[in-house]
Amino acid sequence: MLTLSEFAAIKTKQQAMWASGDYAVVGNTMPLVAELLCEAMDVRSGWDVLDVAAGTGNASLAAARRGCRVTSTDYVPALLESGRRRAAAEGWKIKFQEADAEDLPFGDETFDAVVSTVGVQYAPNQERAADEMLRVCKKGRKIGMANWTPGGFVGQVFKVIGKYVPPAAGVKPASGWGSEFRLHQLFRGAAKIETTRRDFVLRSHYGPMVKAMGSLDEATRVAASAELLELADEMNRAQDGTMVVASEYLEVVITK
Repeated sequence: MLTLSEFAAIKTKQQAMWASGDYAVVGNTMPLVAELLCEAMDVRSGWDVLDVAAGTGNASLAAARRGCRVTSTDYVPALLESGRRRAAAEGWKIKFQEADAEDLPFGDETFDAVVSTVGVQYAPNQERAADEMLRVCKKGRKIGMANWTPGGFVGQVFKVIGKYVPPAAGVKPASGWGSEFRLHQLFRGAAKIETTRRDFVLRSHYGPMVKAMGSLDEATRVAASAELLELADEMNRAQDGTMVVASEYLEVVITK
């Protein structure tokens, strides 16, 4: 098990990773994932909702549209600022706060719903992040997530990248959050865990890929790029020269 200082060092690198490329571009293309999640959770008007690792705020906005009081958190200030601009444009009053998913600055059982769309699954200390989500959620209420699966396109992309840029020793694969087995390990204290497999068509500007590829020497980058292009070609269902690659994710609704 890694020490707290080792986890902290990994998170510092992750912050730079998520600030690389232009993740706001890809994040802003995914509102449907958050809308479907809020519907699956059956969030209610007047609920207090926490969005963990919110990115540009897709789930925050989806909850606000349903009359909830929303707190949107992330540890990348630039992503929070993007979410703040989106909320202002739509006229929603959302509280944006910089926060670590593994050390949420909120009291026990504060929120009626805790959500995360392809965000919290990248926390290096997975057990700690899951415990924090459970801690701040009221008993009998909901935790909702959308997590990339190991077998989906994004999961396969990270397998390829992992061959060339190995993850930090001791850190479990983020794609584990997209498997029912791992979720039951992480949220063993929950009353009920429900899952649904869905697809989302993912495109470019993916922060982790940009950062990982940029760290390679030219020869290795060429080899990794060729393998990634081969993967995309295999999974591309378009026949007109465009790219339409469906990436599977797991929609998760947990009752505390």
